[in-house]
Amino acid sequence: MYYPVRQRVSRAYAEVQGSALAPDLYGYVVFTDVPYGTEVMVEVSGLPPYQPAQGDQAPIGPHGFHIHQHADCGSADKPEPFQEAGGHWNPTNQPHGNHAGDFPVLFSNNGYARMSFFTNAFSVEDVIGHSVMIHQNPDDYRSQPSGDAGKRIGCGPIMALQ
Repeated sequence: MYYPVRQRVSRAYAEVQGSALAPDLYGYVVFTDVPYGTEVMVEVSGLPPYQPAQGDQAPIGPHGFHIHQHADCGSADKPEPFQEAGGHWNPTNQPHGNHAGDFPVLFSNNGYARMSFFTNAFSVEDVIGHSVMIHQNPDDYRSQPSGDAGKRIGCGPIMALQ
């Protein structure tokens, strides 16, 4: 008798949509299991143009980029969008700057950003059911609990690719 073996998920995908703060923001993030960890590839357009810090206001861009707790990106048009996604995904209760879901900031060129990086902090299966979040401001990687990256301007639920 033949019993099919359940294949382990090796790729996941998030389609990122912008909030009212960045309505033209659109892109995707692909997670791929590779030897010793996970490759993360992101491509987005419609990011707000860089604005240097002025007075006590943080700069707009480079943009904080994280995994958040929940795959709910429901409220794109509220003054504080995407709150349903919860806070940073931090399965090992590390201080900020070392969360599994802390990613490098996104630098844009005329609103377009593309980047790939490697992490050994999680596998593809670990991130399914969470969301990818892009913030208005850069992450400082030290403020607790989440890096003071400002408003949420883009969100995408992470789903398995079969």
